[in-house]
Amino acid sequence: MTEVCVRAGVAGDLAEVIALERTTAEAPHWAEAEYVAVIAGSGGYVRRCLFVAEAKGVVIGFAVGKVAGDLAELESVAVDLQARRGGVGRTLCGAVIDWCVEAGATAVELEVRAASGGAIGLYRGLGFIAVGQRPGYYSGPIDDAVLMRLDLLVLGSGA
Repeated sequence: MTEVCVRAGVAGDLAEVIALERTTAEAPHWAEAEYVAVIAGSGGYVRRCLFVAEAKGVVIGFAVGKVAGDLAELESVAVDLQARRGGVGRTLCGAVIDWCVEAGATAVELEVRAASGGAIGLYRGLGFIAVGQRPGYYSGPIDDAVLMRLDLLVLGSGA
């Protein structure tokens, strides 16, 4: 098995991140400027992070997180089709969750396509629970969004 390194994303990763995002139908499709802004960062109320997973010098996955006050959001996770089911997504999500804890978040929320059983299973395995649904939220194809939440206070309390 190829060794995978998960690290904070840098400007030099943008072309590979965007290429991966464009070939991942389930990923939100953002303008390049959005990724540039994530990497540029800010010390303001809303902070964002980008983590990349790299194997043999190639980006095979990425995840984006956001913290506003004490609430965080796992905004995007994408893993190359050939690298799925190997723990890359779990490791990327873990990096974002750890970053959210360090940033003072008490909970992480996300939304995921209802038809994305693999992603929902991944998030459940990380401790997220379904807390709601948005009918017809996604287009191309039309799908409901499942809202999920991970309470970080429970994680931190040893319960």
